[in-house]
Amino acid sequence: LVSPESSVSVSAHNAVVELAKAPGSTGLWDKFSFGLDPSALQERLFVSEENVDGFLGTAFCPSPCSQSARESQPLIEVLDVTEDRIQIRVE
Repeated sequence: LVSPESSVSVSAHNAVVELAKAPGSTGLWDKFSFGLDPSALQERLFVSEENVDGFLGTAFCPSPCSQSARESQPLIEVLDVTEDRIQIRVE
């Protein structure tokens, strides 16, 4: 992380933490952890094709599925992920 470019903005009902990667750091972040105490951190995933696929796979079939149930699930493909939007195609 680069501390001068990172910032925090807090209002009565919202908080925004902006993080900036160090110049030598490359690639997308998969997840982050947050919390009031290091022993009780919660994990959240960033939007990526792998994370969306994993989330939707468990949402459509939370327990072990039969082959026919897996075949009837919609085909979901993440087409594009940018800082401003995510584009997903469902068939």
